[in-house]
Amino acid sequence: MQTLRVSLVQGATRWHDPAGNRAYYGDLIASLAGSDLIVLPETFTSGFSNEAIHNAETMQGPSLAWLSAQAHKLDAAICGSVQLRVDQKVYNRLLFVTPDGNIRYYDKRHLFRYADEHKRYAAGNERLIVEWRGWKICPLVCYDLRFPVYSRNQHAQSGFDYDLLLYVANWPSARRYAWQTLLRARAIENLAYCAGLNRVGTDGNGLGYSGDSTVLDFLGQPLVELGAQEQTVTVALDAATLAAHRERFPAWMDADAFTLR
Repeated sequence: MQTLRVSLVQGATRWHDPAGNRAYYGDLIASLAGSDLIVLPETFTSGFSNEAIHNAETMQGPSLAWLSAQAHKLDAAICGSVQLRVDQKVYNRLLFVTPDGNIRYYDKRHLFRYADEHKRYAAGNERLIVEWRGWKICPLVCYDLRFPVYSRNQHAQSGFDYDLLLYVANWPSARRYAWQTLLRARAIENLAYCAGLNRVGTDGNGLGYSGDSTVLDFLGQPLVELGAQEQTVTVALDAATLAAHRERFPAWMDADAFTLR
């Protein structure tokens, strides 16, 4: 493992404007050559909207093509979620695209019942672990943050499931304390770095977003914390420091065994 440079792109997503959002986020990430991983918000092409389902793209659509082009141009992996239609179902799908054209994806498992997301979208049923530049990364989406079992970092002969736990979100400012608290808990309990990337601004439903994007170390201590403004920041994660902490504080040896379904 080596140092992993992670860039958080905390933007004010335009409402129901995929082309406009691709142009907007394209401008924000244009200077990020040198990053290893660039992170965009949940539903970065539309905002978090049940009505966006009517314009859901496919895996052959322009947003995935755009992500692939950006990854190639910047020589970095890039991820974010969009509404994607597969047969008769639409998923809130996180896409993880690398410069060589490789595409991995994770379909949001926990759908936000409070906003009726579960009535419009299909839930995923498989967790994703991506290996990228020597790091193992577990990307999840927004509401998944409230369900710690699904993100539990287990240890086997091959080592830990992941080194970086990553959440992309549209998390309203009314619940920002939960966002900040749960991200810290996930980092501490999983002996891993944890990054949370949220949006800012106000969406078409009148909901405000305070950003509060962050990268935390394995002790839950912030390496960077963003406020409520549009901002892009890059943080370097150190593999040796992570390994030393896991060796020094082997809480994983006392963890409960279970099977994730």
